[in-house]
This record gives sequence, C-alpha cells and structure tokens, in this order.
Amino acid sequence: MTRFLVVLTDVRAAEGAGRDERNCPERRRQVVGASSREAADRIAGAFMALGMVRAGRQRVKVIAIGRRHARG
Repeated sequence: MTRFLVVLTDVRAAEGAGRDERNCPERRRQVVGASSREAADRIAGAFMALGMVRAGRQRVKVIAIGRRHARG
C-alpha cells in the first residue's frame, strides 16, 4: 500500500522561469498523513474549503510517500 501526505502550503510569487520545489519549497502550514488515496482526497477536500485556499493564498498538495508492505 502507498501512504500519502496532504500538505497545505503558502503560495509564493513566481521567481524567474519556474518553480523548483526540491531546492526551494513553499512554506508548509499543515501536514497530515493518510493511509489511502481516498482518505487523502477527503482531507484535501476539507482543506480546499478553507478561505485562504479559495482566495488563492494557499494551496493543497497530495503526495505519495512510498509503499508500505501488506502483511498477510
């Protein structure tokens, strides 16, 4: 199974030709872990209802962070 992170970040002004999230990531406001994609999508949906996200000042990202081995 793949685990997921739901990340709420501040939106910053574009600098230059593009963004480099690996070297200069946006400031994180909230990080929540989820064990399934469906759970991550529901958490992201709740974050998207926030006023700052709707106003374009923050953004929501769903990130797959790796595989978890199923026991069985």
